Amino acid sequence: MSHNTKPLKVVAVASGKGGVGKTNVSVNLSVGLARLGREVMLFDADLGLANVDVLLGLRPQRTLHDLVTGDVEDLEDVIIEGPEGIRVVPSASGIATMANLSRPEHHGLIQAFSMYTRPLDVLVVDTAAGLQESVTSFCQAVQETLVVVTDEPASMTDAYALIKVLHRDHGVSRFRVVANMVQGRAGAERVMQKLQAVCSTYLPEVILDLVGVIPLDDALRQAVQKRAPVVQQSPGSPAGRAFLELARKVDGWPVARGASGGVGFFVERMLQSA
Repeated sequence: MSHNTKPLKVVAVASGKGGVGKTNVSVNLSVGLARLGREVMLFDADLGLANVDVLLGLRPQRTLHDLVTGDVEDLEDVIIEGPEGIRVVPSASGIATMANLSRPEHHGLIQAFSMYTRPLDVLVVDTAAGLQESVTSFCQAVQETLVVVTDEPASMTDAYALIKVLHRDHGVSRFRVVANMVQGRAGAERVMQKLQAVCSTYLPEVILDLVGVIPLDDALRQAVQKRAPVVQQSPGSPAGRAFLELARKVDGWPVARGASGGVGFFVERMLQSA
């Protein structure tokens, strides 16, 4: 049995707007899962504003762009190793959107991911902030969508807009919510109540599930300044513990049936829906 038939858990991290710490959630979730012993790939799918590598202080020699243009054919040439051995696929500032790729570019990208045979348990996709088509198509292709919100009116409004689009246009009805930078559990509950209120009024079929409560924590700010994930830098801090807790939850989710086919299969689905 080749490694590629092993079921792959695919999680997209999305937000309605920028500035809510979405990439921070993607990075710390990935590193947290790696700390639990999982083989993790973090795919920076924020094509206009690649920032996973910036947050981790990594300097990629090659990016997704080199794969798309055919300058490199092997995904291994693009991947950089991050903290705890996570494998980061750096994005390419400069590809407008996945939706604008030509047929041969599509094919080349799918080919590169399909030929990747190293064992992989989880693929975390850091999507762009907002409602671009690439975001909604990525979220449609994955098994789980994490929506990152903060306790700010604009963040709520935009999270609701994202949920609405994914539900109406792509049939996604279950959303896992991460309340980020909140004043403890009470702050998270407040965020959820507000979001739940709008959803139950206008989108009654939508199920929201609060899976992560990441407190406002100075350790997180310090980790960002040091360009290191807080789960590695200060695992005992409130934010560090909260991210590890989130990783444990995600780790416990069942893998969707029929999710075999590895990372190539997912990327193909993602590009088809783009």
